[in-house]
Amino acid sequence: MITFLSGGTGTPKLLAGFREIHEEFSVIVNTAEDVWVSGNRICPDIDSVIYALAGIIDEERWWGVRGDTFKTHFRLKSLGFDEGMMIGDLDRATHIFRSEMLRKGMSLSKATEMLCRAFGIKQKVIPMTESEVATKVITDKGEMHFQEFWVKRKGEPEVIDVKIQGVEDAKASDGAVRAVENSSAIVIGPSNPVTSIGPIIKLSEIRKVLKEKRVVAISPFIGDEPVSGPAGKFMKALGYPPNPEGLAEYYRGIADVLVVHYGDGFESDECSVVEADIIIRSRKDAVRLSKTILELL
Repeated sequence: MITFLSGGTGTPKLLAGFREIHEEFSVIVNTAEDVWVSGNRICPDIDSVIYALAGIIDEERWWGVRGDTFKTHFRLKSLGFDEGMMIGDLDRATHIFRSEMLRKGMSLSKATEMLCRAFGIKQKVIPMTESEVATKVITDKGEMHFQEFWVKRKGEPEVIDVKIQGVEDAKASDGAVRAVENSSAIVIGPSNPVTSIGPIIKLSEIRKVLKEKRVVAISPFIGDEPVSGPAGKFMKALGYPPNPEGLAEYYRGIADVLVVHYGDGFESDECSVVEADIIIRSRKDAVRLSKTILELL
């Protein structure tokens, strides 16, 4: 069994290709970016993984449902209620379903399992924890939730620090612990290392087991720039260079193999560094990178 650690965007892109050549795997997903909006719990990273595996994700934005409409969102806005983020009508149905299950006392893991079944997904998609955790970005404009920083403020404020509120006391979900324990190898996807993967590997139960497993990490950097998103700002704020060498330092003691883009290779005492074409522009690219990962495993 192979288990992926995933956030949004980068890793769902990879998973969309990986499922075409290898069906049996699990995905542990970051929940520190979850937020309640309009009475519903939004789990952006979980939903991106679900939609990617179901083959319905909007592949232009890599969030939300392909071909979705936004009638409810714009009607709310016309009534004077700004949700703060664009929520599609079909996407909202997922949020409503999840939130109703949670209100009935169901765990997030069980609600996610039911959603996967409804979308016909064979793989296990597992929330990293049932506990309440939240990524807080400390900026020159004050402290704010990740969603405010990235969605509302478009990642523009200067980042001073990043904290995962509640992660020290959080317990990894039972399913997440079982997945890493029962896996022959772990793949850290090319998601933001600080805010997508960081919360998962900060959970003590998971970090302990990861040190005993073969772990392959895929770089989300090309040279000194992230492929997408605010990973560069976050790495700098924590004192790491925003490049593959900084990533190796960030994953010190966890990653055994680091896959970087051609030309980004370097010597490391911490892990083996393998060069490959890591840019995913299409499903074909995702399949190609997936084959490389399987060869390394």
